Amino acid sequence: MTRPTARVLALLELLQTGGTHTVGALAGRLGVDERTVRRYVTHLTDLDIPIRSVRGRYGGYRLAPGYRMPPLMLTDDEAVAVLLGLLTSRSGSTAAHAVESATAKLRRVLPARLTTRLEALIHTVEFTADDRPEVAVDTTVLLRLAEATREHRTLAITYTDRNGRHSERTVHPYGLVAHADRWYLAGRDGRSDDMRQFRLDRIANATVLSKTFTPPAEFEPSAHLLAALATAPYRHDVSILMQGAPAQIRPLLPETIATVHEADSPRADAEPWVRVRIRAERLDWIPPLLASLDRPFVIEHPAELNDAVRALAVRLTASADSGPESAD
Repeated sequence: MTRPTARVLALLELLQTGGTHTVGALAGRLGVDERTVRRYVTHLTDLDIPIRSVRGRYGGYRLAPGYRMPPLMLTDDEAVAVLLGLLTSRSGSTAAHAVESATAKLRRVLPARLTTRLEALIHTVEFTADDRPEVAVDTTVLLRLAEATREHRTLAITYTDRNGRHSERTVHPYGLVAHADRWYLAGRDGRSDDMRQFRLDRIANATVLSKTFTPPAEFEPSAHLLAALATAPYRHDVSILMQGAPAQIRPLLPETIATVHEADSPRADAEPWVRVRIRAERLDWIPPLLASLDRPFVIEHPAELNDAVRALAVRLTASADSGPESAD
């Protein structure tokens, strides 16, 4: 939505609060001059919205008595889809006050029949909480990055890395990706000339520059991000040979934790094998994952993963031996 259009709608929202509003007060609320307010009023009257001009010392503009915005014409499914989108975004990176305001406006213009039913949904639905700390994305930064990405214009940003270090960078933005309640910018870093991904909640002072660029024709931002997350530096570099074709193994492992490539068989058989690479801070979750896949595997490294697999096997065997049938 363009800024003038947004301000015209904001003017209508102010007038719907009731009473007479002076031109000066409206100009101050909208951040424009009085001449622009009069032009916006003309736009609204051209749309057959009955705005009355009140003359005199305390004059200004007001809506005709009894006028209300017409009901928002949404089907039940459409209204539920919009409301659920707002409700789920409350626990994400969207500003909470903006979500609450948008929800209130939606409820205000929906037909009474739908409003009653959606009220029941609002008061009964619950969402499980993410165990990661909530992060907030500056809406102004998000929209500015989207504009630069669409127009292929260079960005100047202030970025804070995972260690808290600040730096000034220029970036060629190739795409925005929303993943696991986080927003990322994928693009080329002007300082290192490498492909990078930047978390939006760590970006400040984003400025769109006049310089343009041509993005790579085959670049896929989401694929780049998933691959980068899967190969990010962690404490353990795990390599496992697993029996199966890539098309069989790839769907079993999230792209953010593992890469899968064809590999030579470690045994004298004709079955296809793949090499699975995982980078992890801890190894304790990998043995249960391997057991759940139910496929032959050989651990290449690290050696301590073999010990973790044996320990899991011992625990599982002990649990099976302690069952009622074993006691008899």
